[in-house]
Amino acid sequence: MIIEKVKVLLQAGTPVREGTWNGKEVECLNKHLFITSKPVVYLVNIGRDEYVKKKNKWLPKISEWIKNNGGGPMMPYSAEFEKEVLALAGSPDKEPRDKAAAELGAATMIHKIVTTGYRTLKLIHYFTSGTDEVKCWTLREGTKAPGAAGIIHTDFERGFICAEVMKFDDLERCGTELAVKDEGLHMQKGKEYEVCDGDIMFFKFNVTAKAAKIDKAEGKK
Repeated sequence: MIIEKVKVLLQAGTPVREGTWNGKEVECLNKHLFITSKPVVYLVNIGRDEYVKKKNKWLPKISEWIKNNGGGPMMPYSAEFEKEVLALAGSPDKEPRDKAAAELGAATMIHKIVTTGYRTLKLIHYFTSGTDEVKCWTLREGTKAPGAAGIIHTDFERGFICAEVMKFDDLERCGTELAVKDEGLHMQKGKEYEVCDGDIMFFKFNVTAKAAKIDKAEGKK
């Protein structure tokens, strides 16, 4: 069925990446490595001075070619400029890098390149936290709560009960988890919940009962 969908797209001259695919179908596509299934971002490396002045005679022609050949984001940047920024900033962190770039006369493109890459790949993040650490997990946009839990451990997905969810923006604004709950913004979500970028999640699961049923079916004590 998946290969038939691919065939229809290719016969119509449409890249595989422009089809509508769910998570399981993407896993299958990844095994076949179709060239046109790959998301595309065009990074155009231009001279330092051209980047600062925002002038390059080739950019309009490159943009037109991309438009006529499948499309995709085009991002002019300068490797030479970014090297200077990093040397001046002394750190890859955002704040010193932004400050150094401003002193050199233009904005750094590194942050935008990273976020564009994630957006093109349709990737988002959610967070889990405990008493001693906070972890960030990467998943595909549209993934439902059990699938997100499975990224941590397959048992979390297999025995998924529900997920307690709050938004990072709400936590940042309210200051504490208790304050988020007081505003009614701490929610319990089930199997059909689609995880959103910036969710903070606590999963409830139980695999013991399911394991017991399997053992009984196999005649184990």
